[in-house]
Amino acid sequence: MDAQRFDLFAVCAPGLEPTLAQELAGLGLAAPVNLAAPVNLAAPVNLAAPEDRRQRPSQAAGTGEEGGGVAFSGDLRALYRLNLELRTASRVLLRLGDFYAVGFAELRKKAARLPWERFLRPGQPAALRVTCHRSRLYHSDAVAERVSAAIGDRLGKPAPLAKFDDRAETPQPALFVVRIVNDRCEISADSSGALLHRRGYRLAVAKAPLRETLAAGMLLAAGWDGKAPLLDPFCGSGTIPIEAAMLAGGLAPGRNRGFAFMDWPGFDGALWRSLLEGVRPGAAALPAIQASDRDAGAVEMAAANAGRAGVADWIEFSCRAVSAVEPGASGWVVTNPPYGLRVSANHDLRNLYAQLGKVLRVKCPGWRFAILCNDFALLRATGLPHDASLQLVNGGVPVRLACGTVPG
Repeated sequence: MDAQRFDLFAVCAPGLEPTLAQELAGLGLAAPVNLAAPVNLAAPVNLAAPEDRRQRPSQAAGTGEEGGGVAFSGDLRALYRLNLELRTASRVLLRLGDFYAVGFAELRKKAARLPWERFLRPGQPAALRVTCHRSRLYHSDAVAERVSAAIGDRLGKPAPLAKFDDRAETPQPALFVVRIVNDRCEISADSSGALLHRRGYRLAVAKAPLRETLAAGMLLAAGWDGKAPLLDPFCGSGTIPIEAAMLAGGLAPGRNRGFAFMDWPGFDGALWRSLLEGVRPGAAALPAIQASDRDAGAVEMAAANAGRAGVADWIEFSCRAVSAVEPGASGWVVTNPPYGLRVSANHDLRNLYAQLGKVLRVKCPGWRFAILCNDFALLRATGLPHDASLQLVNGGVPVRLACGTVPG
């Protein structure tokens, strides 16, 4: 199975597709394909008869609930590495196959031909996440029932349907994504399990926490090289400075957690251990990373999270207002200030953003900055020239990443 190449799809939050593609290229795993309409580079299991081969859907499996992503091909080693090393992906899917189906009998028959034994043991519960669009098979629950029956046909024992809870802390059943678009059915196996932003270090969170994958995406999309000093004056739970320290120190984000593929029949433990050995960081000079917040409780949480991430010694935490920050050598400000939606509802934050802009002009001339915010008016209040064309989503809220250079 290691030498075989698979059709893979790395899922990410909307807006992070180009950054994820750059990550993949940087890992040397694949050349990214058309991000607007991902396609397969490896030949999938094609069960369609010649007369059934119609145009494929414009999006790959898994792009429904969790936004977009990047499609590419890779072997088993690549699949393991993706889960271990990707910083901006939410999960990694492996395409079992795709076929054309307009009736439930046809769906069950063709789905039963897929190699379910590579991912499930007979009688093992499975969770099916089904979406149907513009197809004659439009009832998702009925589709799930037929696919479950097909698994039983293949394995000789029914696969009980179970629910998959993305928020649960307990182990979840094997997840399969079933997507039917224009009567074309694509079925993929989730190799990740818990969403990949769950690195395992953030047990304590402040108000309005930022997902680890988005924090890493901010750093990478802004162009921070992991070498220049970095300051976050609104650190909250510490996600941005912790992700920055992990990036600078070469710490693989998935090194301290488990993945769904570890429960697949035929899991290659020796291969996984060799990959873990290969991502151990060597000695390197790390940049100064400063993290501060006016909330003492938040700073305490951030320091605790950094300790669990193994980067506590690489970050200087302090409790102070933005006006009291003491930057060092020229570097970067990457931060996620309050928006006023949750942590400061009904408060006018324009003064805070104006103060941030003033402090940066006085104390950080020539520094680069990246500010995540949902409100153009707040960004304008900083008085800093910026490019806010990159659109992202933070906790379901549309936001912009404003990047620029502090006037000297």
